[in-house]
Order: sequence, then structure tokens, then C-alpha cells
Amino acid sequence: MPLLLLDLDNTLLPRDAAFRAWAGDFLTENGLPAGDLDWLVMLDGSGYVPRSTVLGAARRRYGIDRSMESMLAHYRDGINSHIQCPDSHVAALREAREAGWTLGIVSNGGTLPQLEKIRLTGLAPLVDGWVISEEARCLKPDPLIFEIAARRCDFRPAGDWKAQTWMVGDYGPADIAGAAATGLRSAWLHHGRPWGERAYRPTVSAPSLPEAVRVILAAGEHPAAGRGFAAAAAGRPQRSRGQLAIPASRLAPLPVKAVKAANAGQSTQAPQTVQSTPAAKAASTPLAQQVPLVKARPLAPIESAQARWGDPAAAAG
Repeated sequence: MPLLLLDLDNTLLPRDAAFRAWAGDFLTENGLPAGDLDWLVMLDGSGYVPRSTVLGAARRRYGIDRSMESMLAHYRDGINSHIQCPDSHVAALREAREAGWTLGIVSNGGTLPQLEKIRLTGLAPLVDGWVISEEARCLKPDPLIFEIAARRCDFRPAGDWKAQTWMVGDYGPADIAGAAATGLRSAWLHHGRPWGERAYRPTVSAPSLPEAVRVILAAGEHPAAGRGFAAAAAGRPQRSRGQLAIPASRLAPLPVKAVKAANAGQSTQAPQTVQSTPAAKAASTPLAQQVPLVKARPLAPIESAQARWGDPAAAAG
């Protein structure tokens, strides 16, 4: 049974859209210019700028006479009221579960706000476990946090766990670099952006989580042997070697469309991009009514580990 690890913000949950909605509410409630919305979004940096920096700058810009603790509480309540897990993402997780995959969440950020997102959006009953950097005392891209995630999910593969694990995320320096440093295969959600890192690359690239999951499931059924992107892009016939039991360095799983694009002249110096297809539709019943949150699996005991990447609560992912 292979393992699928997923980032939280802007991978499972549309975090940037929720921040934009909160920022709009913040400006309206305080009688501030609506045109400053883009300024707040720019300062936010997709959640990778510390909240104290973002809110402190806003407080000084607008002369708001409130404590930082009060503003932080308002921000956390507001953004979580806007965030939700899209039906297409729920359907993708269920598809992976039905295919026999173990599912886990690996997130950088503060324990309480990230855990609240997992529970409020109904993700808790859909996965086998999760790890958040603050409580684990280590951050992506540290390989330790991925190892903790595998243990939290009770993942016990027949062979090397790394050879049977994928990581999906939207942020290269944390999600994809972390997967590469750990020895995992990875799927990068490009969200319309070009890949800009030179030292490492994702195994595959996709525009959305549902598409990434479909590509990974297809790779599990039809693994392709080879080294990196070059072997896969060459289009040479590959012999199937079984269910994800090959070291990640010898696999370059690509969907048929991506291989055809490569044969047509696509550069092998960039991750393969998968064309978007319509996402599967989930049932119309709200997720919270389908699966009660009381079924959520509690956190396992925290493993001892020293912080290696500064303040683990500084960024959310």
C-alpha cells in the first residue's frame, strides 16, 4: 500500500483565496480603501511572510490602535471562516483511498491554526495522519518531518518506504526540495507558474490537485523505469516492474499525454506539465454532514527533535 503525502495550504486548501477574502473583510470593517487589497495580498507572500510582519505593517499603515494579539486572533478567525476544501479535492482523496493509498498531511506552520484548518474543512477523517512543523519541531524541507509523517500514518511498507511514497505540494523550496532531499517522488502544483529552481525538480507537474492525484495513481499502475526526466522524455519503451517498489531515483512516472508532448520536442530541462481535465464531482451533501468530525484521528505523541530551520511557526504550508 503506497503512501501519498500532501501539503496543506494552496495544495489541499485554497489558502490564498481565503486570505484575499479576509483582507477584503478587514478593509471593509475598518473603513479602509478597497484599492489596498492588492497591497495586503502582496505583503502576505502566500503565507510565507510571518504574520507579525504582515499585520504589523498594516497596523502602522492605517494607524490601527489594537494589540498584535488582537489582530492575530481576528486574522486567524477570519481566514479560517473563509477556507474550505473544494469538492474536487475531496473526490481526489477518496479516489486515492479507494485505490489503496495511505494518505497524510505535511504542513509548515503553527500547530493550532493548521490543526483547526484540518478539522474545520473536514480533512481529518479523510487522511491517516498529519504532522505540523511547530509541534514536530522541524520544518519542510528537513527530511525528518517526512519521516515523522510516515510514522504518524502507521505506514509499514514491505520494502523501503521512500520508494513507495509521493509528496504533493505547491511550494518548491519546502515541498519539492524536501521530497528530493528525502528521496521521494514529487508532484508540483504549478498554478500557472513556471518552474524556476535549478538545483532540483519535481518528478511531475500538474495544474491542480485532482490532476496530480490522477497522474500519481496512473504512475502506480504503470511505472516507467528511467533516470530523471531525460529517460522518460526520450519516449523509449519501458518495462513495468510492479507496484511502486522501485527506488525513486529509477522512476520517472509520466502520463501518456506528457510523454507525447516530450516526443514532440518539449524540453527535458523542465518538469513535465500535465494538461488539466475536468475534476470529478463529489456528492452535493456538505462534507461536514457526510463525515462527523468526531471521527478525526488524534495526533500521535510528538517525537523529540531539535528545530533546524528557525521559527517553525513563521510560515504556513
